Amino acid sequence: MNITIKKIETDEEMHGKAYVHWKSWQETYPGLIDQKFLDNLTVEKCEELAKKHPDNTLIAKDGDKVVGFVTYGKYRWEKELADHGEIMAIYVLSKYYGIGVGAKLMYAGMCELSEYSKVALLVLKDNRRAIKFYEKCGFEMDGTEFEDETLKTKEVRMIMNRNQLLIV
Repeated sequence: MNITIKKIETDEEMHGKAYVHWKSWQETYPGLIDQKFLDNLTVEKCEELAKKHPDNTLIAKDGDKVVGFVTYGKYRWEKELADHGEIMAIYVLSKYYGIGVGAKLMYAGMCELSEYSKVALLVLKDNRRAIKFYEKCGFEMDGTEFEDETLKTKEVRMIMNRNQLLIV
């Protein structure tokens, strides 16, 4: 396996990112979010998203195959965190869990956010696997919860001070 991290560039890479997005949701979220939402999520819908926001996306490739991605940018939610960066999404195909692909993507995303002293992310409250990964990277819960009406679940916010970047 030769994993490389790079900016998303081609239509083929956007399609690969869309597949990872769709497949990751199908693998990770049954029982955690509204099943109707999952049933209506298609690769085509994920491809539309990929094409809307290519400038802030890095992908992980195993050879020519996209196996993961991270999107990042300025924090989008509460004004009191306007000076924070955000990891907006990070997904890896389950076949690639546990071999460092997520850590490589997180590190690369954090490098892109180097202008921010703090970085935030939102994670499903019941997604223990993701929370454990983020904690290993240096993120900590800040006590903020959000009700996601679309997904019919709760999200929690985690924040990392850049001097705490631990990437494992």
